[in-house]
Amino acid sequence: MEEFHRIRRLPPYVFEQVNRAKAAARNAGADIIDLGMGNPDLPAPAHVLEKLREVAGKPRTDRYSSSRGIPGLRKAQASYYGRRFGVKLNPETQVVATLGSKEGFANVAQAISAPGDIVLCPNPSYPIHAFGFLMAGGVIRSVPAEANADYFHALERAVIHSIPKPLAIVVCYPSNPTAHVATLDFYRDLVAFAKKHGLFILSDLAYAEVYFDDKNPPPSVLEVNGAMDVTVEFTSMSKTFSMPGWRMGFAVGNERIIAALARVKSYLDYGAFTPIQAAATAALNGPEDCIHDMRATYKKRRDALVDSFGRAGWAIPAPAASMFAWAPLPEPFREMGSLEFSKLLVEKAEIAVSPGVAFGEHGEGFVRIALVENEQRIRQAARNLRRFLDTGLEKLHNVVPLATRR
Repeated sequence: MEEFHRIRRLPPYVFEQVNRAKAAARNAGADIIDLGMGNPDLPAPAHVLEKLREVAGKPRTDRYSSSRGIPGLRKAQASYYGRRFGVKLNPETQVVATLGSKEGFANVAQAISAPGDIVLCPNPSYPIHAFGFLMAGGVIRSVPAEANADYFHALERAVIHSIPKPLAIVVCYPSNPTAHVATLDFYRDLVAFAKKHGLFILSDLAYAEVYFDDKNPPPSVLEVNGAMDVTVEFTSMSKTFSMPGWRMGFAVGNERIIAALARVKSYLDYGAFTPIQAAATAALNGPEDCIHDMRATYKKRRDALVDSFGRAGWAIPAPAASMFAWAPLPEPFREMGSLEFSKLLVEKAEIAVSPGVAFGEHGEGFVRIALVENEQRIRQAARNLRRFLDTGLEKLHNVVPLATRR
């Protein structure tokens, strides 16, 4: 039976193949150390949970909420941007609450793009950056994921050779999956480029608070003078406050795009459950000790991963930010490809990671490792890895490398 049109535009879900391997191993009794999905395991802050309990169950908060976000929540997000980035936002016209940044990206694609519109998107990148626009009928042109000089050469080529002219540029720093970071100078050049060519900038800043150099916190593109003319930025409560299942995020910036997003959302949802919005307000307005603790926890896990995996025989570059490491495949396994290697790790080392190819063709040759297990479990994973690498080549007899396939 023929697939529906929009479903045909989506590639096979690569993560599902690893998920099947995990399920099979667990069914056989294996203790899988899951470093695959970026699903925070830390508890939400106590004062946030207390606010949720306080507000939940009151008749007025069980009613439909506001798809744009309750006023107090939008004001709290505007205050956060003022404190953190020195950016002034009007909570009435420049802030919309979203059901996580993923929903925000998908709905802004519906709001601003027409079938055939071209969007410049990093490759590798978090899937919704591209597939939100693909589902809306758009066309994706890939550009590099790293914020360096080659990036702007690629942008120039993309604009020159795209018909029609591109609509928007998607950026994500700190990056998921690569953990690349960007400087304010990079954003200045990006805003100038976007204005020169009449492009919008859609920035994913979900990992703004997950960084390991206290002297260089990740900037917002909206800190650049004039960026508000062309930019909308998406943030999320998921990582900063360990609230992934709460589905709470924001889009902020350009009034025209924010108004379009708000209008689309008004037809699709009534916003998050009001007690969740009230608790999110408490998170943004409350003490920041929990953010510092979160950051310290991920730094310890990062250091444990880099150290223990390195001693086991797999050199992992230390990420400067995000909750991920972007790791090249160990030398003996590079011809195998990231998907087959990820499945092999599950089956032979009881470790789950995300294959780089799931984030785009230029992610091939890498895997993404999420810091979502404690240090003891990470070190256990390293011991499993060491045993696997010591005998790994012998265990490849039933796995055919890509280079030898016909």
